[in-house]
Amino acid sequence: MRRKPTTAALVLQYSILILGALFAIYPLWFALIASGRVGDRLYTLNLAGMFVPLEWTFENYRTMLFDKPLLTWLRNSLYVASVTTVVSLVVTTSAAFAFSRFKFYGREFGLILLLAIQTFPGVLSLVAVAQLLTALGLYGKHEGLILAYTTSTLVFSTWNMKGYFDTIPVELEEAAQIDGCGPVQSFVLIALPLARPALAVTALLGFLAGWGDFIFASVLVPAPDSMKLVVPGLYSMANSQSVPWGYFAAGGLLIIIPTILVFLFLQRYLESGLTVGGVKG
Repeated sequence: MRRKPTTAALVLQYSILILGALFAIYPLWFALIASGRVGDRLYTLNLAGMFVPLEWTFENYRTMLFDKPLLTWLRNSLYVASVTTVVSLVVTTSAAFAFSRFKFYGREFGLILLLAIQTFPGVLSLVAVAQLLTALGLYGKHEGLILAYTTSTLVFSTWNMKGYFDTIPVELEEAAQIDGCGPVQSFVLIALPLARPALAVTALLGFLAGWGDFIFASVLVPAPDSMKLVVPGLYSMANSQSVPWGYFAAGGLLIIIPTILVFLFLQRYLESGLTVGGVKG
C-alpha cells in the first residue's frame, strides 16, 4: 500500500514544478516584454520592468511587418519548410515500409548504415553539400536547400517510421490483399492510416528542419534579401555598431506562430493504440 505524501513533500514537489515552469516560460515572456519596449533597449534599469511590461508600443511589430522584408522571409521559409515536410514524408514512409515489410539483400546493412550516418554531425558535411549543390546548379536556390534539409531528416525519420510499421500487424495488409487490394493499395489504405502518429512526428520534424535552421540556410542561400529565410534574415539586420533588440524580439515572436499552428494541427494525430484489437487472437 502506497503511503500518502505529506504536506511538506507536496509543497516541495509543486514548488519545484512551478520554478521549473517559470524557468522555461520566462525567456519567452522576456522576449514579449522586449518586443514592446521603446527603442532598441534589451534591458531596463527598472527592476520591475524586467518582469512586467511597464511601457508598451507596437512600433517594433509595425516596422517588422511593413518596413522590413519579414513577410518575404516568412514566405520563403514557409515554402521551404512545407516542401521539405512533404518530400520527407513521401521518401521516409516508402523507405521505412520497405525496411519493415520486405526481406532483401543488404537490408540489415542499410539500417546499420543509416545509424552510422546519424552519428556524423551534419554541419561537417556543409562544404560537401555546397559543392554538390553547385555541381547540380542548385546552390543559392530554395530547391537546393530543400534537398539538403530532406536528406538531414531521412535517417531519424526512417528509423522512427520503420519502428512504428513494425508494430502494425502484417495480417491487416494480408487481409486487405485477400480482399483484392494490391501491395500499393494495402500500403496506402491500411498501413498509412494506422501510422498517423508516426506520420505526424515525421511531418513536424520535417517542418522544423526547414523552418528554424540558421547555418545551412545562411550558407546555401547567402543572398539576396528576397531569397533569404526568416532566421538568416533576422540575423542580417544586426551590424557591428548596433543590434535592434526590439526588432529581433518582435520578429522572433512572429516567426514562432507558424510552428505553434503546425503543432496544434498535428497534435490531434498524436494518438496511441490505433491498432489495439485490430487482429483477433
